[in-house]
Amino acid sequence: MTHDDLCFTPAVELARLLRSRELSARELLDAYTDRIRRVNPRLNAIVTLAEEQAEQQAAAADKAAARGVSLGPLHGLPIAIKDLVDTAGIRTTYGSPLFADHVPDADSPYVARLRTAGAVIIGKTNTPEFGAGSQTFNQVFGATRNPWDTRLTPGGSSGGAAAAVAAGLLPFADGSDLAASVRNPAAMCSVVGLRTTPGLIQSGDPARDDVFNPLSVVGPIARSAADAALLLSGLRGDDPGLPLARPTADAWPGPLQGGVEGLRIAWSTDLGGLPVEPAVAEVLGRARAALEDSGAAVTDAEPQLEEADEVFAVLRGVSMAGKFGATLASHRDLLKDTLIGNIEYGLGLTAAQIAGALRRRSVIFGRMKAFLGDYDVLATPTVQVAPFPVEREWVTSINGVRQETYIDWLRTCSRITVTAHPAVSVPAGLTGGVSPGGLPVGGLPAGLQLVGRYGADDQLLAIAAAIGQAIMPDPARPPGI
Repeated sequence: MTHDDLCFTPAVELARLLRSRELSARELLDAYTDRIRRVNPRLNAIVTLAEEQAEQQAAAADKAAARGVSLGPLHGLPIAIKDLVDTAGIRTTYGSPLFADHVPDADSPYVARLRTAGAVIIGKTNTPEFGAGSQTFNQVFGATRNPWDTRLTPGGSSGGAAAAVAAGLLPFADGSDLAASVRNPAAMCSVVGLRTTPGLIQSGDPARDDVFNPLSVVGPIARSAADAALLLSGLRGDDPGLPLARPTADAWPGPLQGGVEGLRIAWSTDLGGLPVEPAVAEVLGRARAALEDSGAAVTDAEPQLEEADEVFAVLRGVSMAGKFGATLASHRDLLKDTLIGNIEYGLGLTAAQIAGALRRRSVIFGRMKAFLGDYDVLATPTVQVAPFPVEREWVTSINGVRQETYIDWLRTCSRITVTAHPAVSVPAGLTGGVSPGGLPVGGLPAGLQLVGRYGADDQLLAIAAAIGQAIMPDPARPPGI
């Protein structure tokens, strides 16, 4: 294989080649670093490379393989970590000039788990400042560009991760998701992104994070559901002594036997009347037709989730105030305006507003749980718009409907966040030839969001694999990248 062939080989096949010693970890690392050097300057997806560290890890993996020892399910597979997450000895900036030269002494819990699973850490992927916003840019590294059209955004906040995976710079990547930050860039880059059930992956440190907060979770980004499941096997395994911890599940069952035949899908075109661009709606209409032609039982149905918007705004504001209130007081001049607005909103909330949001969150959780008792999965648009020009910070209007804040345009995802149920974005197809900004393009990705039962992440990935086969049997590759 050429280096590019290797870099677009499914991660599950790379893992097999490494186990059989038909491929060495060092050979695989060389292929990816070569491609990163050639392609990444056009995208700015990977912002820090740690080649010396990665070479040492790959060499250790190959020595272990020579002794007949596997380091774990991710033995020898490269990954770059989102730049919100601490990596020992590798610069971690959180997308903020306050931490432009910060090098942590220790790994975050799930990075340590990835190392234990045998992954080779090769660097960091770009993210917006402190992960706030679904457009990936910051003052430290600048903007990340979409490999489908480098004039456009890859989404965010895990935009660097999704762009890198779509462009073959990584076999898979980690992301974190609060409003939409795994699902949004997965949809905009035509890859798979899973928002996991809270507690499935330990994403916080009790010494500095709110480990009781279910809003922000970590999840895998990959080119297929099978590859996402492989990465999930190395990410999961929470400390059972922590809040929200979930038991470790058995191995991923694989795609549904028989495909989507008889699968009960609740279909919502707009998740309660949200505006969706016609080009995106057209792609999803074709996806629905493909599922029906393949034997799925698709029914127009949706739970009532409109009140989730206020609940999400309040609980996100509380989280922002708690995490960044002190930073606002000491370094206001170094924070972007949208982040300042979110922190100030959180600091201004009343006890009654917070108590009301907490109570209604439980009601919304129960409503989604009951709804999915009648269906295997809920299907909705992942993102209400197609990728837009990278210079635009956020979407201010959809179909003439004004979006008041920089997170309002993400409501097909943020409403699901409030339910705490797992959700995955799968590629649904490509739009026509003009972007929302009027730029001529060759077709832009749109994503289908699938919401599964609480705690049933492996089953959701099995459904996603079957649906992906029915809609887009072959993962799409960005042209010219």
